[in-house]
Amino acid sequence: MAGGAANSSFRLSSGTDEFVLTILDNHDMPSAERLAAHTQAVFRLGVPTTEVFPAADGALITTLDDRPVILKERIEGKAKQPLPVPLLPEAGRILAQLHALPPDSAGLGDIPVGSRRLSNDHNSIISQFADRDFAAWLTDRLDRVRTVEAKNLRPQRVAHGDLFDDNVIVRTQGQLSILDCETISLDDPLLDLGMAAVGLAEEGGVLVPERLNALIDGYGEIAPLSEEDAIALPMEIEHAALIIAFHRYYRHNIRFPDPSKSTIHTEMIKFVDSVEGAAAKRGTVNRSALSHFRW
Repeated sequence: MAGGAANSSFRLSSGTDEFVLTILDNHDMPSAERLAAHTQAVFRLGVPTTEVFPAADGALITTLDDRPVILKERIEGKAKQPLPVPLLPEAGRILAQLHALPPDSAGLGDIPVGSRRLSNDHNSIISQFADRDFAAWLTDRLDRVRTVEAKNLRPQRVAHGDLFDDNVIVRTQGQLSILDCETISLDDPLLDLGMAAVGLAEEGGVLVPERLNALIDGYGEIAPLSEEDAIALPMEIEHAALIIAFHRYYRHNIRFPDPSKSTIHTEMIKFVDSVEGAAAKRGTVNRSALSHFRW
C-alpha cells in the first residue's frame, strides 16, 4: 500500500473481511507492543481509529522474519489532501475527543511524555546544521517559544502529535477516522492543536484562517478554548512548525540525504511568517470578536 515513511503495509483479504498488515520496520518489539496497545486503547475508548486484531495467542504484535508485525482493520475510504474545509470541524472534534481521554485508561498507562517535542539531543544537533541561516533562525525562534511556554504551563493531555491530512481517512459514508498512533504522548493540548493546524490548516505554504477557524470551531464544540488559550494558540502553532522544520532538515539533509528535498524545511519559514501575520490581524479585532476565536 502507498504511504508510510518507514513502515510497509499490505492489504489483506479473507474473502469476507479486509485488513492491513504492517511490518513495523521503524520499531523494536517493545515499541511495537506499545504502539499496538495505544492504538487498541484509543479505539476501545471510542475515538474513530483502526482496530487491532490479535494473533491466536492474544498478542497484538507478532513477528515475520524477526520483524514486528501488526494486523489492523482496513478502513474503507481515502485520504483527501488537503482535507476539505467542511470536514475540518469533525477533525477538530476528534482531536478534542482524544484530548479528553483519561491518561490512566487501560492501555494508556505507559504513554511517553512530550515525545513530539525536540529532545536535548535534537537541540544539540541544530548548531551543526550546514545551513547556518536556518540554524540561527530555528534557535532564535525555539528560544522565544520556550521562554513564553515556561511561564504558561497547561495540564497535559493525551495528544496525537501528527494529525496531518495523510493520517485522516474520509470513510465512504463521509465520516472521518484517524490513523497513526506512533507519536501519541502526554503533552500540552494546545501544542497538539497547533500541530493539527500545521497539518490541516496550511495551504500554499501558509496558514489559512478559514481552515484554522473550521478546525477550531469543531474542537471548541467539545473543548472550548478560553481567551487565554486563544491568545496562546498562535505561538503553539509556531512551535509545532519549528518542530516540523527541524525534522525535515534532519531527515533530508543528515539522516537520509535527498537532494530533491534538501530545502523543504524552508517552507516552514514562510508558514511561521503567515502565523504571525494572522495573529497580528486577529489582534486588531475587538474583545467580543476575539471571544469567538475567529482569525
